[in-house]
Amino acid sequence: MSLPRRHLLGVALAALFLAGCSSNTVAEQANQGSQKGYIAGDGTSEIIPAARRGEPVVLSGTTLDGGAWDSTEHRDTLLVVNVWASWCGPCAKEAPDLVAVASDPKITKLATFIGIDFREEAATGRAQAARWGLPYPSLSDPGGRAVLALQGKASALPATLILDREGRIAARTLGPVTASTLTGMITDVAAGGGTS
Repeated sequence: MSLPRRHLLGVALAALFLAGCSSNTVAEQANQGSQKGYIAGDGTSEIIPAARRGEPVVLSGTTLDGGAWDSTEHRDTLLVVNVWASWCGPCAKEAPDLVAVASDPKITKLATFIGIDFREEAATGRAQAARWGLPYPSLSDPGGRAVLALQGKASALPATLILDREGRIAARTLGPVTASTLTGMITDVAAGGGTS
């Protein structure tokens, strides 16, 4: 019994896709200095209903300044995670908005901020964070491994995620985030937004 032509085409495309995915992981590309996996976000934002939130995210590592950092030590507030890189133009565009929100006393009562400097050496990221005036630490992630802990929800650069007090991803923006969007997402999640 032969398969219909459309089934054969589907099988062939699936095999090609799987072969392409298995040949070079994001971490391998990052270790090679490749930006092959870079995808620009379009600014899409979403609040994730509590029932659809995944397992708690555990982020840990070394900051750009050489300190140890662990997300489990920040479960008393929301956690805003911003994935960025100095070579990412849209990241530079959103930096002033991130600085403004992370410096707002009303927001800092609700949320702690952490950056993830993606696919570059710590010295490069440290210099860029200083130029942008980021008022919060960033994890050094030259191999792209910290981003893997974000459960596939940071599939573009920049990406901004909000973790609820249980450490689950509750909201995200893929692409540059504005101050008003980020403030709205933080206040919505803090108020129990997405509980249904």
